Amino acid sequence: MKAMILAAGKGTRVRPITNEMPKPMIPILRKPVMESIVELLRAHSVREIVVNTSHLAPVIENYFRDGNQLGVHIAYSYEGYMTEDGLEGKALGSAGGMKRIQEFSGFFDETFIVLCGDAWIDLDISAALRWHKEKGGIATIILQEVPHEEVHKYGVVKLDEHQRIVQFQEKPKSEEAVSNTINTGIYIFEPDIFQYIPAGIEYDIGGQLFPALVAAGEEFYGLPMDFQWVDIGSVPDVWAATRMALQGKIKGFRMPGKQVKPGVWTGINVSINWDRVKIKPPVYIGSSSKIEAGAEITGPCMIGANCVIESGAEISECLISDYTRIGGMASLDNKLVFGGDCISPDGNVLNLGETQIRWLVDDMRRALNPSDIHDMLLFSNMLIFHEVQAWEKEAA
Repeated sequence: MKAMILAAGKGTRVRPITNEMPKPMIPILRKPVMESIVELLRAHSVREIVVNTSHLAPVIENYFRDGNQLGVHIAYSYEGYMTEDGLEGKALGSAGGMKRIQEFSGFFDETFIVLCGDAWIDLDISAALRWHKEKGGIATIILQEVPHEEVHKYGVVKLDEHQRIVQFQEKPKSEEAVSNTINTGIYIFEPDIFQYIPAGIEYDIGGQLFPALVAAGEEFYGLPMDFQWVDIGSVPDVWAATRMALQGKIKGFRMPGKQVKPGVWTGINVSINWDRVKIKPPVYIGSSSKIEAGAEITGPCMIGANCVIESGAEISECLISDYTRIGGMASLDNKLVFGGDCISPDGNVLNLGETQIRWLVDDMRRALNPSDIHDMLLFSNMLIFHEVQAWEKEAA
């Protein structure tokens, strides 16, 4: 069986993270979510995979290469072109990307599966394939139910008594949705599907191809299945997925590193004085990170590789990316620190480089300069001033 992984989108709802990495490369505890998809496909005897790329394509292609290290064969279909300034992505839409691959080589010469590259799943692909073949349709969507207030984020379907899809809505308003049964971004197709996809234009699976199948009265089915589907379509989703992994709520997810204490995992080459650091699990600490005596870490929390958490720092329920230094005066609660940004669970972003507190949260490879030291001393003096004022007020 062959597969296609959709990986060409810009991931606008996951900015600013996707300014530096494509959405399929966003890790859940250091493992890119697309890697888990490749492993799942291999477990169900899928060995030939084509990935369409566009936005930050080299990040994906340089990581997975030809797939040999994961026991599969991977090829890429780049959507874009080269300019004087470098690569310029121009995605063709999910269905358009499929069509481009088929026109190039006729790769999809048998039943094939298409998956979005931005979710952790444990789907029984083999069982879904058997059901699809028994029905004999041109396409099958794998479905799940979500709360009504969340349907606006997904494609919504209405089924008849034979599980044929009779209506498809792409991201409807909650009050207009025909059901709360949604498209998970996992599809099984027959090669005949390409007669419904025009060539040379941007064309979307959910917004255009599926409504076209319904309008044509095609044998088009929906299969609700009981499996875990952890979407990372937005910044809050990234943090939620990390929390779930730390709390053991993702079935089959293997924690990286080794468990050194109950609920505490680390990579190798870490520097921690366990007697003088307060850690409340679950916590993961990446390789080559240093946690100084006097720091406090409250889980669920992930600290990336090559980080420094200085003495006095308090970190509670945070996701800290690689090469981050957290200053001793910092107190972070429910924050995702990625590069130069400090992101709240609701997606609000504070760019630290544009503030005067960069010395509190910064790249650990950057040396403090005189202005940083000045800001640090000024902040320290302000704290002392306010503490004295509070003491004088209490004494009076």
